[in-house]
Amino acid sequence: MKKPTALVIGSGVAGMASAIRLRLKGYQVIVFEANSYPGGKLTMFHQGAYRFDAGPSLLTMPHLIDELFTLAGKDPSSTFQYKRKEETCRYFWTDGSRLTASADPAKFAEDAGRMFGIPPEKILRKLDSSKLMYEKAGRIFLENPLHKRSTWLSRDVLAALPFLHRLGLFSTMHEENDRTLKQAHLVQLFDRFATYNGSDPYRAPGMLNIIPHFEHHTGVFHPLRGMHQITESLYQLALDLGVDFRFSEKVTEIVVKEQKATGVKTEKDFYPGSLVLSNMDVVPTYRKLLPQHQAPERILRQERSSSALVFYWGMKGEYPALGLHNIFFNRDYQREFSDIFNGVVPSKDPTVYVNITSKDVPEDAPPGCENWFVMVNVPQHRDQDWQALIPQYRQAIINKLNPLLQTDLSASIENESVLTPYQIEAKTSSLGGSLYGTSSNSRFAAFLRHANESSRIRGLYFCGGSVHPGGGIPLCLLSAKIVTALCPDPSRIS
Repeated sequence: MKKPTALVIGSGVAGMASAIRLRLKGYQVIVFEANSYPGGKLTMFHQGAYRFDAGPSLLTMPHLIDELFTLAGKDPSSTFQYKRKEETCRYFWTDGSRLTASADPAKFAEDAGRMFGIPPEKILRKLDSSKLMYEKAGRIFLENPLHKRSTWLSRDVLAALPFLHRLGLFSTMHEENDRTLKQAHLVQLFDRFATYNGSDPYRAPGMLNIIPHFEHHTGVFHPLRGMHQITESLYQLALDLGVDFRFSEKVTEIVVKEQKATGVKTEKDFYPGSLVLSNMDVVPTYRKLLPQHQAPERILRQERSSSALVFYWGMKGEYPALGLHNIFFNRDYQREFSDIFNGVVPSKDPTVYVNITSKDVPEDAPPGCENWFVMVNVPQHRDQDWQALIPQYRQAIINKLNPLLQTDLSASIENESVLTPYQIEAKTSSLGGSLYGTSSNSRFAAFLRHANESSRIRGLYFCGGSVHPGGGIPLCLLSAKIVTALCPDPSRIS
């Protein structure tokens, strides 16, 4: 008897992980991808003699990738190798302060405490609070479907109730950080974790202070061949398991009959299926693929996350002051986030993130050179003239970095390309180029993310950064784990 077929729309990290899990569950799986390559935002390219990871640059919780290989009966290390970093990031402030943040909590607290004149114990308590948030509430929110009654009636929820007052549910990230640290540099450092899901720390709930736990307790990692190794590894595993990929085949409609998803139409053909799983941004999924069906308007109209403007610079020379991850803060953080979410461009003084994979993968750049991934957070695309904004942002970045690095960066840029929010939207169907779907700029944001299962259309499921539990590689992998657990056993499908 032919196995039931699962149809997956999109081959981002969540789409590939879902395809692998569905195949292991017993489905025939077809993945449709509008682009000619897998990976979604997690792709790579060459620029002259330089190699760049085009999208995500930070890896935490790699065990979620290992788990997919283990489930398939394979040794993860035979395909996907990575190393744990001894430092998480190097921070630079406009007043000349610099901090190399150790991945070891005790050393980080000691170094930061000595630099900024506060007791290390205060910083350790801050990190312990982040860990507590994860252990008491994070697992509930991040590893379970929030729309299921069973999640809220679990023992874990009852065990978390005595700790509600410590979870930051009724204050913002910034308020919590300012109250507990009372030191401007460290408050800014901890506030910046809001950018991990494209949010504003001055409005996002204090619960997001869970994020530092992933860096300082579970660790920061880097694949031995760069971040694109994640895409390569998952794609090859899916192929080995028999997943069928249809590249350059854009889905144009999810076919629904009697409130049941029965297949998809592409630009080439109709494909019947027992279930449909969309890894596409949830807004265009409804607007473009389900235009005749009622959409959850309250969810779709939520504020979107920030986007990014990325410069890829092939740099002549080496910069020993920089590491794999580097942050150059600005003077007025609150103003920057206000500008981002009010659509104000260009920012005169943006916070700048610089990722240099050649620090860990020397072959990513010619000898004596470095590949710089230079990113600033910007508003989502709303018809801004990004071509006119590019030179303004470029100059603002150079003006910020030159005095801090005591150099003239413009003389060292050998080649350059740029990624704008408009291009992110065009390449990945992320509405407005938003990197993480919706923002978390309200205490109810986590509950208003779209569920992983449709409440109106049977057999329709969702995964990826625009739905529960959110954006970023670890959460996308968790969304795949959650959604495939919700999918019925294929043996029960007639």
